[in-house]
Amino acid sequence: MKHLISPLDLSVSELKEILNLAGDIIKDPQKYANVCHGKKLATLFYEPSTRTRLSFEAAMLNLGGSVLGFSSADSSSAAKGESVADTIRVISNYADICAMRHPKEGAPLVASIYSSIPVINAGDGGHNHPTQTLTDLLTIQILKGRLNNLTIGFCGDLKFGRTVHSLINALVRYDNINFVLISPDELKIPAYLREEVLEANRMPYKEVKVLENVMPQLDLLYMTRVQRERFFNEEDYIRLKDSFILDAKKMEYAKEDMLVLHPLPRVNEISAEVDNDPRAVYFKQAKFGVYVRMSLIMKLLEVEPC
Repeated sequence: MKHLISPLDLSVSELKEILNLAGDIIKDPQKYANVCHGKKLATLFYEPSTRTRLSFEAAMLNLGGSVLGFSSADSSSAAKGESVADTIRVISNYADICAMRHPKEGAPLVASIYSSIPVINAGDGGHNHPTQTLTDLLTIQILKGRLNNLTIGFCGDLKFGRTVHSLINALVRYDNINFVLISPDELKIPAYLREEVLEANRMPYKEVKVLENVMPQLDLLYMTRVQRERFFNEEDYIRLKDSFILDAKKMEYAKEDMLVLHPLPRVNEISAEVDNDPRAVYFKQAKFGVYVRMSLIMKLLEVEPC
């Protein structure tokens, strides 16, 4: 039995299989409409979510399976003090696979230790978000045609952004990836990512504070919101939340084929006027998330179309 807790739980060849399968699902979704008939997905979301939870549910329903679970800790026995270990022991009797989001880093890993069904980390604190990473990789592969020879800029909250951390961990395994890290000093990537991931893998990177200066160099721009829930005090959030806003004027500096990605939800870090730019692909990205989660569920349950 295999779990997905970190993007590094999947080898490059396994990533390729999942992305290729997702591509085939996009081409012929009807072929996969009943592969999970009789299977149940449990969605254990201790933290608010729209896209991730609903895309998991849509993925399982598209595969012919069913869904059960909860969408907040308050509506589960966690409100009574039940541990993650005990919850997953019980849920393992009700479902065939589980997707868990939790505000505490490492909670899905704990669940995987005690679970008798595959556990998928749907986001744990500021740590990892591996299925968003799969979504990002699929988006890049389909729209750029490659996962190598790319210069990617990450902009905004790089300190607490688990989607950024996960994607960096995944991309360092591909050839000729250049990282441009665009953030205020207070929101730079954590030291462990800089030292243990980028520098340890000898990846070229630079840290800058002005988005416009680096826009012409980028093949991809990955925008993130400044997350209020990750700050220790409201004053810091208010001071930094408008630090980096992408608008039509800044887009004039970009290549004609540069793509703008965003894990969503968006607050105000991307102006609505950018939505009409064909290079803005974040809503396509959200759509691709359903297909890649369909692929992942099939792989972890070891099911195939008839």
